[in-house]
Amino acid sequence: MSPTPSAPQEGVRAREVARTPPGATCATPAGRTRWRRPAAPGLAALLSMAAYCLALAAHGSYPFGPRSRAVNDLGNQFVPFHAHLWDLLHGTARGDLFFNWGSGYGVPFLADFVTYLMNPFSLLVGLFPRALVDLPVFLVTLLSIGLGAALMTVLLGRLRPGPGGLRALLAVGYALCAWVLNDGSADPMWMWGLVSLPLLGIAADWCLRRVRWVAGTLLVALAWAGNFYTAAMATLATGLVLAVRLLVDDDAVAAPAGGRLRVAGRVAGRAAAMTATGIALAAPVLTVTLKASRTAQPPPPAVYEGRPPLLDQVAQLLPGGHGAVPAPNVFVGVPALLLVAAFPFVRAVPARVRIGWSLLAAGIAVSFVWKPTILLWHGLALPNGSPYRAAFVLSGVLVMIAWLALAHRPRPRELAAGAGLVAVLLWCCRDRSAVGGPTWIVVVGGGAVVLAALLAPARLRARPRGRAAVTAVLVCATTLTAAYTAFAVTAARDGIPWFQPKLTLTKGALATRRGLAARDDWPRSRTDPGPHEFADNDPLLLGGEGGAYYSSYVPAATARALRGLGAGWYIRGRHTLSFEDPVGRALMAVSSAQVQPVGGGPRGRYTVQRGPAAPLLTVRRGPLPGPGAGPDTVFARQERVLGARVYEVPRLVPAAGPPPERAPGGWVLPARRQPTAPSGAVAPQAGGTVFTARCTPGGEALWYAPWFTGEVGGPGTTTPAVGRWDVTAGPLLRLGTVPADGAVPVRFAGEGRQYVPERAVGCLPPGRLAAAVRALEGPVRLSAGGHGLAARLRPGAAGTAVLALPAVSGWGCSVDGGPIRAPGAFGGLLAVPLERGATRLSCAYAPPGLAAGLAASGAGVLAVGVVAGVGAVRRRRPRPTPPSRPNSAFRPDL
Repeated sequence: MSPTPSAPQEGVRAREVARTPPGATCATPAGRTRWRRPAAPGLAALLSMAAYCLALAAHGSYPFGPRSRAVNDLGNQFVPFHAHLWDLLHGTARGDLFFNWGSGYGVPFLADFVTYLMNPFSLLVGLFPRALVDLPVFLVTLLSIGLGAALMTVLLGRLRPGPGGLRALLAVGYALCAWVLNDGSADPMWMWGLVSLPLLGIAADWCLRRVRWVAGTLLVALAWAGNFYTAAMATLATGLVLAVRLLVDDDAVAAPAGGRLRVAGRVAGRAAAMTATGIALAAPVLTVTLKASRTAQPPPPAVYEGRPPLLDQVAQLLPGGHGAVPAPNVFVGVPALLLVAAFPFVRAVPARVRIGWSLLAAGIAVSFVWKPTILLWHGLALPNGSPYRAAFVLSGVLVMIAWLALAHRPRPRELAAGAGLVAVLLWCCRDRSAVGGPTWIVVVGGGAVVLAALLAPARLRARPRGRAAVTAVLVCATTLTAAYTAFAVTAARDGIPWFQPKLTLTKGALATRRGLAARDDWPRSRTDPGPHEFADNDPLLLGGEGGAYYSSYVPAATARALRGLGAGWYIRGRHTLSFEDPVGRALMAVSSAQVQPVGGGPRGRYTVQRGPAAPLLTVRRGPLPGPGAGPDTVFARQERVLGARVYEVPRLVPAAGPPPERAPGGWVLPARRQPTAPSGAVAPQAGGTVFTARCTPGGEALWYAPWFTGEVGGPGTTTPAVGRWDVTAGPLLRLGTVPADGAVPVRFAGEGRQYVPERAVGCLPPGRLAAAVRALEGPVRLSAGGHGLAARLRPGAAGTAVLALPAVSGWGCSVDGGPIRAPGAFGGLLAVPLERGATRLSCAYAPPGLAAGLAASGAGVLAVGVVAGVGAVRRRRPRPTPPSRPNSAFRPDL
């Protein structure tokens, strides 16, 4: 029960009620029951989730139709990562939170977990069958939308009291803003940013009122732990909103004349302490990912092409479209658009409040398209892909402005001025790519209905039935326009060529998973899902122990080691691939691998290729061989790690076609144009330069030109080559069987002047690889699980234990129970020195940065405990009743 208000409070409350939108009161009635308080947030959550589901059902998207949602990184990364989370929760994973044995032939995992899987809703994946992993991934997005809408409803009430139903309708526009539909819905972990912004806003409001410091600190920690990337953006935006409230809002800062600056300083200090402590509580997510990003393979350099044209920027305020010109996605629905446009004209809002909030929105919008501030929003690193990932914070600010306008009950003339401004904006942007038929339907049709409801006569609003009718019209208009906007944006994205969905866990993928499980022989050998792609992270999705791995945290040591031994990569090594040659598979202990027929695609037939495989751990007696005196080819590097000569590596000799030019270590093909088919499509390559090489008849010929683009033809095969310098590396591939005369013809057909190494072909005579593998010494017993392995060795001369595992930082090994030391590297693989007679080896992986993060979290827990203890002591002391404050009506409606 609230205390009986004093006379000044009654006056303030009377003024607030007079400005309240139709049919509502500003302050919480004293007799209001507690169970009704969550009604408005619940309404916002239900309406936003219903609108999103309605849009997907109309579009025929999963789970309401046959079209997969697994587009782009949703299919390539996040569905497979959630499948691996299912394995972790059910104890069937190859590894644990620290290390993943299944991808990249063994990679660290904790940084991936805290980046991609820390949205709390991701844990729902454990409640569903693994074959239905797409469903809980969808629920992560859906429930984040609902929770974001509910919390924004609460935050709007903290900004200014008012009817919960109207706050809920504006929150629907926030939960289904352009950023959600274009960016966030395909990135489940980013969707926590939609929750973080109102969470941090509520914590900042508690700072403003100087209450609940401990609870606010926990909200900050929750926001940063759920997804630190979007939390950083939301924290910066919340700081700007708090600064504006401190500067312009008299209700927020009640201070005597001349004391406003001092009060503002105290609030800012309180907020800074709360933020720092909350981030400290979540410190491991920062320290681990920072260390992992520093050792990760760098991405291709991102280039900011400059700000988009002004009209393309402002056109993004209009809901219903998907622009072809990259620009910040910021629309927030029809009701909010109308009210934001009316805000500068609402005279009930003090002039400095209007100026302050308008400048805030304009400043954030400008900061999105200026490179120095783009870097600030994104942690001082220009992101690959969209440089406008922080757009959701502007959507949140626009919804706050819309609520400030509505809470002051704008007059008909002010609403009409806002509608006129929207009409001018629509007309000026009519030719922009973001404005199409759906935009006109949503803005003109939906806007007219919303405007009519807001301008309903007072006599109609005074009647219960009339008030219910107006509310129903607003609810229907808001929900249907939001749903149609989501449908239109989703349909527009279907036309983007690279936005085709991945297959993820279809019948073919499930059959492959069962086949892999039947052949599993871990840890004696690996079963590799192979080079085919149901998703870029096939091992996480299907099982096995493959080389494919797509993550922002692919260690540079892993990417460089695998490519140096003949594996391919994409995205400059941030997506590694499995070995496709027999020697590479043998080196990585792959005894069986799925093989995709050339041109088969994910829907084609897959065969299993078995071959000799070295043990996961081999013991090399004596000193390890150094680099040979000959050319540094992939064949020489593989032989060095294998410890035996298995290849014949002849020189290529030009034989036919356009003559190439000599270049250091190879040849440069003459420039030629790519022929086109009559339809305008690129025709298959023809012609090209033919080289010959001589090898032992009956052997297997392979070719390696990682940066070559075009076609490579050999005895009975033609293989597409997709190399691109430093970005896409082609793997070591089969060329064919060496003919009886020993002459191997090789045709290189590419566009432009391309380089072909002189030692691009290697031949593997029959039986050599199997003999080399049989000569390797393995352990007596080997076990690998979690983030460690243990082996029992045969005693013998001093040497080195070489593990078929990329040498990344974080490993520590002990021999015969001795001190733990960091292992070395041999050909990019882990190598542990062994003294004479050594019989036991144990290694364990510890994520770099975890200890420092836990220490920071401990300090945060201590700070929270001290503050909570001091607060408890103070509450026990008798305190005089504080004098009533004239701004008590500022209390929210929740």
